[in-house]
Amino acid sequence: MILRKAFQFAITIPMSNSTVRFPLNAVLCLIFAVIPYVVFAQETGAIRGVVTIVRSGSPLHEALITVPRLRRVFVTDAEGRFEIPAIPAGSYDLVAHLGELSDLRKTVVVVAGQTTEVNFEMSIRPVREHITVTATGTPATAQEVLQPVTSLESTELVTRLSPSLGGALDHIPGVNRRSFGPGNDRPVIRGFDGDRVLIMQDGIRTGTVSSSSGDHGEPLNVASAERVEIIRGPATLLYGSNAIGGVVNMVGFGNHLHQHKHETLSGNLTFASGTTNGLAAGSGGFEFGKNGWLLWGGGGGQRTSDYNTPQGRIDNSATDSRNSYGGFGKYGEKAYFNFEYNYGEGNYGVPFAAEFHGHHHDDDDDHHDERRVSALQKRSSLIRRSEDDHDDHEDHHDEEHISIGWRRHNVRSEFGLTKMPGFAENFRLVMNYSDWNHRELEGDEIGTEFFNKQFVYRGTFDQKRRGALHGSFGFWGMQRDFEARGIEALAPPTTQNAVAVFALEELDYERVKFQFGGRLEHNRYRPLGLQERNFTAFSGSTGFAVPLPEGFTFAASYSHSSRAPALEELYNNGPHIGNLTYEVGNPNLKVERGNGAEVSLRRLTPRFHTEANFFYYNFSNFVFLAPTGETDDGLPVADFTQANSRFYGFDGRVDFETVRNVWVKLGVDTVNARLTSLNTGLPRIPPARARLGLDFRPGRLSIQPELAMGSRQSSTYFEETETPGYAVVNVRASYSIPTQHATHIFSADAFNLGDRLWRNHLSFIKDLAPEIGRGIRFGYSLRFF
Repeated sequence: MILRKAFQFAITIPMSNSTVRFPLNAVLCLIFAVIPYVVFAQETGAIRGVVTIVRSGSPLHEALITVPRLRRVFVTDAEGRFEIPAIPAGSYDLVAHLGELSDLRKTVVVVAGQTTEVNFEMSIRPVREHITVTATGTPATAQEVLQPVTSLESTELVTRLSPSLGGALDHIPGVNRRSFGPGNDRPVIRGFDGDRVLIMQDGIRTGTVSSSSGDHGEPLNVASAERVEIIRGPATLLYGSNAIGGVVNMVGFGNHLHQHKHETLSGNLTFASGTTNGLAAGSGGFEFGKNGWLLWGGGGGQRTSDYNTPQGRIDNSATDSRNSYGGFGKYGEKAYFNFEYNYGEGNYGVPFAAEFHGHHHDDDDDHHDERRVSALQKRSSLIRRSEDDHDDHEDHHDEEHISIGWRRHNVRSEFGLTKMPGFAENFRLVMNYSDWNHRELEGDEIGTEFFNKQFVYRGTFDQKRRGALHGSFGFWGMQRDFEARGIEALAPPTTQNAVAVFALEELDYERVKFQFGGRLEHNRYRPLGLQERNFTAFSGSTGFAVPLPEGFTFAASYSHSSRAPALEELYNNGPHIGNLTYEVGNPNLKVERGNGAEVSLRRLTPRFHTEANFFYYNFSNFVFLAPTGETDDGLPVADFTQANSRFYGFDGRVDFETVRNVWVKLGVDTVNARLTSLNTGLPRIPPARARLGLDFRPGRLSIQPELAMGSRQSSTYFEETETPGYAVVNVRASYSIPTQHATHIFSADAFNLGDRLWRNHLSFIKDLAPEIGRGIRFGYSLRFF
């Protein structure tokens, strides 16, 4: 009886004027594996070694040495040395990582009472072992986690700089981009978009409103990132119902990767420029550590002009953004804390939006619908003409432009305990407050203004390893205040509160790894003047990974995911230009539930890297916009409703060395998504794509010609147009100079060399605006340590 009351107290959580009480049996199911009943001592040994540059033998300091099995990270000193004390006897993988140099993985056996020596010689190679912190919440290799994870390092990101996040990632198998112009590209993962794909910065959601509209962007500056990690498939256990389709996590430099004391003076500089869209970008940052204190800061900016296509310039497609950040922290042997402030601001044009906005200001005109259709037909005709007719396009450059000006304040604080006694060895609490505002400008006047203030906290306990069992569990919460004012204020001011408990466990045996876990989450919406809604949902998953001979790994998983309807799906009501629809929300929507299975085959050797992923997801109560056949304010009316749906597909890649220093690189993805209840395709589902490339690597030089192809997309939704296939030739080149204390990388990216006309099926304005034409980007990146 006493134990039961204790559990009830722990899981009764106050929320404003009410409380949320999670069922006891559900919580017990979540945490049964995290409480050990037998504590026993283990005999320990140690590991030490040196990290150097290949050929020269120069020592490398500030290299990260990760022990994934123990979820511990160590840093080399000024002589390139590292030591890992007090490790239980057994076999361990160690991964060495330092910026642009290729990650190395070695297996060592620790003997009780002895010190094992292991050294690393690092170089730059196309095949590397990636460490991910997003997939499991703690450091793990991408090869051993159950879900497919792709990690892009800063050197690759600089060659793919884009005004918004989606444009930097859409070459990855399984990842596309939705857009209403280059300033608002947003990642789409396996056909999932909007509220089903979660965007994070250093493990915490960004607090923007990019998921709610096609013209809302996610303006993260990837030039300020050490890496970007993408999880393909449900990640609801750790990150909530918004991650039902996948997660994109931008990881900053340094302090967020290794939360412990280290003496350092390190930093980075990046510059880039390009043709066809007038790209100019620069960013930089530093980190200084002394006597347990750490100080860091940096910032950057990027601008582009209107971009050119094979059929002319796309008016009002320019972008401009700036960001800065700074922070400090204190790191001790058993505790740490840090504090950071971020600020960003910018402006981007929304091409062709004026064609849709014009009729809002003349509701008494009986013919505004006809004028809108006529204007769109004329614009479509102009943009599709051949190069001989470009002059006609100039007639429209003086029209009133629609643009979005945005700014974001972000305050983040983190507190942690390490080497704790008892069943949990580490505890980490992150608190993050973001204040997002953007103004939709019609010329110089504000048409609509959005405010989104969000406080998120997340506490995680890492369990001490007990035999084969280890894992983490924790709690999470969010309070969000949303308000929109003006013409497109479609939803009332709304407060959203959410709380959750979660656990993710692993049984790690020598020949197989099992993973299982669950999350119980409650969401409450309180809109001004409309019906309140409460949703409580459970998500769970299980799976296994088996290492096979010749460097292969086979992984399989099953997941049950639940998503509470988004604020916009519940309460929007009015003309939504960003989605080209008059939206009618439905406050009676139910929890969206999905069941999915995925199998993966991976191989990683010094000369071969392959990954093949097959997935199938089946959804009940899938939320979508259903056209009614009517029009209002010149836009088609659509109701948010629910039906059954299913997604299946494949994504994969193969990189292998044919002869010395010549690599073949292949990538492919395809997804088929339908509303099974209506036997029709879903909107903006990407077509099948393939990439075929080579990588010539004589010494420090890399030259990568590539053919990127997309098939015709004929599986469309109501009134959605088909998109023809395309084939585009790109060539990337880079030259690297690694030294003991710095790495310099010079890069060039020549894209669409044939100046081919092609269209992105996921663009809201694909029939009006083709993709960018022939051009070249130049970049320089410096990482000093």
